[in-house]
Amino acid sequence: MVEVVNEALASAGIEDTVSAAGEFNPRGHSGAGFAGGLIAGDIGDAIGAAGGAIGTAGGYLAGTHAHDAASGLPERMVVGVSETTIYGFAGNRAHPKALVFRVAREGLEAKVHQRVNVRVLELIDTESGSRIELEGIRLPITHSKDVIQELT
Repeated sequence: MVEVVNEALASAGIEDTVSAAGEFNPRGHSGAGFAGGLIAGDIGDAIGAAGGAIGTAGGYLAGTHAHDAASGLPERMVVGVSETTIYGFAGNRAHPKALVFRVAREGLEAKVHQRVNVRVLELIDTESGSRIELEGIRLPITHSKDVIQELT
């Protein structure tokens, strides 16, 4: 994933090298999916077991899409960390697309909150207080832990 992000940086004309990269979603992504699935699953159960299953899956997707659209961030992101900068690209580990954010590490505080199925990463500008809030799924294939370890 580090190699793919470095290629994306080069394609964007950015001369920098990341040492860690991982996949993230906007903070609240999985919780919104859970809530949407729970609500739609209950509604679907009125039709029968198949309706409940379809409602749960559809509700999960609807919940995540609605939340992500409201967050202002793409549903899936690849975040790379260099010595001086943190980069966020829309897309997944195989296909990072447009650069979504680029923030200097200097003057930035990284806070991590452990949740049951995700790790929440807050990137906070210490001067202005503005923040980027992300969540990384705990599956090792996402490498979100690598990014968090690099920043904390």
